[in-house]
Amino acid sequence: MNYKFLLIAIFALQLHTLFAQDMAYSRKVIQTLTSPQFHGRGYVEKGDQIASAFIAAEFKKSRLIPLNKGSYFQDFDLSVNTFPGKVEVKLNGKLLKTAVDYLVDAASPAVHGTFHVISVQRADINTPEKLVALVKKAQNSFLLLDDRPGVAESVADERNIAAAVQALRTNDEFDFKGLIVFTNEKLTWTTLTYQNARPVISVNKKDLNPLDIHTLSLNIDAKLVPHYKTRNVAGMLKGSSGSDSTLVITAHYDHLGLLGKKTYFPGANDNASGTTLMLNLMKHYATHQPKYNTVFIAFSGEEIGLLGAKAFVKNPLIDLSKIKFLVNFDLAGTGEEGIKVVNGTIFKNQFDQIVHLNSQYKLVPKVEIRGEACKSDHCPFYKQGVPSFFIYTMGGIQAYHDVYDRAETLPLTEFANYFQLMVKFFDTYP
Repeated sequence: MNYKFLLIAIFALQLHTLFAQDMAYSRKVIQTLTSPQFHGRGYVEKGDQIASAFIAAEFKKSRLIPLNKGSYFQDFDLSVNTFPGKVEVKLNGKLLKTAVDYLVDAASPAVHGTFHVISVQRADINTPEKLVALVKKAQNSFLLLDDRPGVAESVADERNIAAAVQALRTNDEFDFKGLIVFTNEKLTWTTLTYQNARPVISVNKKDLNPLDIHTLSLNIDAKLVPHYKTRNVAGMLKGSSGSDSTLVITAHYDHLGLLGKKTYFPGANDNASGTTLMLNLMKHYATHQPKYNTVFIAFSGEEIGLLGAKAFVKNPLIDLSKIKFLVNFDLAGTGEEGIKVVNGTIFKNQFDQIVHLNSQYKLVPKVEIRGEACKSDHCPFYKQGVPSFFIYTMGGIQAYHDVYDRAETLPLTEFANYFQLMVKFFDTYP
């Protein structure tokens, strides 16, 4: 019997078992965070509170040290426009499917009733004079703009039309009921801190002809909450070096929440995946003591303007000057085309280390470099001088800010290898 090969086989089996356990945990966490009971991790039905309580419980299991006077939570206020009640849209009396056929603009106010519809083309709003005349004509009606690609437009026309559409959406001096934008573009939602003067509905339904639409019935409950209390979750594991230097691992747990009582946005890739990667790293370092103090922060309010990260930087629970490096994980659930490292051009030595480790251990398909981009929660820290990366996976499913970003279709293609790469990066950090 070749004992060398036996030992290798045993080690491989143990590694496979550990991997299976990690992936089982990862799948379970993502399924939990994206379940209907978490209401899309938004600000209706306390979805954010439910999610943050779950994460804090995971922190406690791994015996993280609470950073806020014995609490894992850091409260802060935000303003948010919500849709807590009915959300129904009918065209010519036919009920549309929420978030499948249409989306209500995130800044829309409440609106109820049946309205006349005036159909217009992009050419009808390519000058300020045409726009003003159209608005005067609309009065108590909704304008239905056919915004699908049509005849070629000049650069000046494109610019004027873009400005006109923005004015139709937001100019509170215009006196008409609202806007329907008929589009071929993917329906993508968001969440916002304010309400606009009038409702805007985006429609993408191939079997509808905009010219045939004459009436619109709306039953939309919207409520602007100017002071909603939400919270970050933060904890720490002590390092073995005795140094007060700190590594920070972050991810945002919030998503878009509910659009009405029946439709929620699961947010599997964005960002249950990044939260799960952070929790995997936490579990690993809870049993493999890190060299440096390692802080884990799950942010709320990212989708509405990086508000959780901004609140933390404004009232930090740790000394920001002691942070050796921060890595923020967002969109961690694919990886068929590798990973991209924001701020890689700024912190080139750290980027080169990730590339070197990936080449040495053959983990993810590719590590791409990117410059500055204030697109996620690393940014408020970076602006305060904290060296930081924001890393996301590339390739795979295109579901994003829609109802199709679900746990059951999230591939987690390179999740285990991505996790291993980041462990090696943190373990070798000088």
